[in-house]
Amino acid sequence: MLLRAILAVNDDVARKRIRQILRQIDVIVDVLKGKMNVWDRAVAKGGDVLLVDQDVVEDAIERGAEIDPSRLTIPAVVAISDYQSPEKHAALIALGCEGALQADLPERALREALTAILEKRQALVNASLVRRQVATPQLSDFVSDSPTMQAFMDTVYRVVQSDTSLLILGETGTGKERLARAVHAGGPRGGSPFVAVNCAALPESLMESELFGHEEGAFTGATRARKGAFELAHGGTMFLDEVGDMPLHLQVKLLRVLQEREVQRVGGEQPFGVDVRVMAASNRDLEKGVEDGQFRKDLYYRLSVVTLDVPPLRERKEDIPALACSYVEFHRPRVGREVYNIEDNAVNALVRYGWPGNVRELINVIERAMLLCRTDTITSADLPVGIQGFVPLQAASSVTIPRTPEDVPSAWLARPLRELRDSMAADLERVYLAAMLHETNGRIGETAERAGLDPRSLFDKMKQYGLDKEDFKPKKQKGPR
Repeated sequence: MLLRAILAVNDDVARKRIRQILRQIDVIVDVLKGKMNVWDRAVAKGGDVLLVDQDVVEDAIERGAEIDPSRLTIPAVVAISDYQSPEKHAALIALGCEGALQADLPERALREALTAILEKRQALVNASLVRRQVATPQLSDFVSDSPTMQAFMDTVYRVVQSDTSLLILGETGTGKERLARAVHAGGPRGGSPFVAVNCAALPESLMESELFGHEEGAFTGATRARKGAFELAHGGTMFLDEVGDMPLHLQVKLLRVLQEREVQRVGGEQPFGVDVRVMAASNRDLEKGVEDGQFRKDLYYRLSVVTLDVPPLRERKEDIPALACSYVEFHRPRVGREVYNIEDNAVNALVRYGWPGNVRELINVIERAMLLCRTDTITSADLPVGIQGFVPLQAASSVTIPRTPEDVPSAWLARPLRELRDSMAADLERVYLAAMLHETNGRIGETAERAGLDPRSLFDKMKQYGLDKEDFKPKKQKGPR
């Protein structure tokens, strides 16, 4: 999805510099001037991330904690300053900042740091739908025309009322967290907290504190005690996304929570009880992780009391037309465009496409198409170039490239030629590499050879486009256990 950053930095030079970089990485930027009520104004604008002067960070963090102690449904706070010592940086992170940056970093370093923070924030919340959902996902939202998905949901309904641990497997973007939220909402703990933590998005140095909390003075920068995610989830559900990325020493502590139903804060002397249902998700083969010594066997068995494997979108193509139309409805208030329909050629292209990014990619594609659309109907010309290639040739010849000045989308004219060309080339390159990885089952050497790249260049491009070789490896189909 397109993230919205709220930039509340008073220094003109720093503000313009950060705004330019954010726009280069396709982030919507709103600027706030003045230091009064920064948090409330950022929330009113629907911000995903608030970049704010260091001297008003603490007030923003405290205001956010009043609204959502888990900090998962409110803007992430990033502190901006002229200089930060290592001690000050650690203190800002411990306070609750998503990041802390110096405004005068070299441009490349600043761009990489901002990109990492934004990617982390996007991964932390709702792995399958756009951020601020008005309603909690319900199991009834998963109505499907696909026999594969219908069989899967039959299994889900059989376990929703239980209180046992649940392991949800599936490729990136299949909607694992959304499913977990729906199971939580439909189960006996539905009225209690649902707290999600993405284990892959957290630095190892912060993960223990994020999960289990810490006492004042537990480490440098811990200026006050803080509850961990398990405490915040007490009485409800604790969701651990990408649990396969959890370090082994923390897997031991998680196993204790599952066995003893108690946690101990970092720096704490006594454990205390917690009442949570634990759900976990991963796009990795955890059984192989056990074989390789990267994941504890006893923890795997504790988590996988019931295992669900979410079907990828390419295996439930019957659902794509209805899903695409539902995302048009969902995005309309956010993007502010009067778009209501999708033409048949565009629908056909969506159905034929392989969707390596699954439902999440479909959501992003629809939002992008609505922003580029010139009328009330999305055409195949509004889709990324790589998806346009899945339009039948007889139809594509008239819609893929505008033939007259009048046919050029206005959104194209708002961008410099080089930027537009690079964007379209990037779309094509990303889809090509995803298709090649799918064809080779994620084998890097074969993919690089067939694509005419050296492996190092392929790795760099995969990182650039968010492609993970694990997503393209065949996965064993699992049922409930």
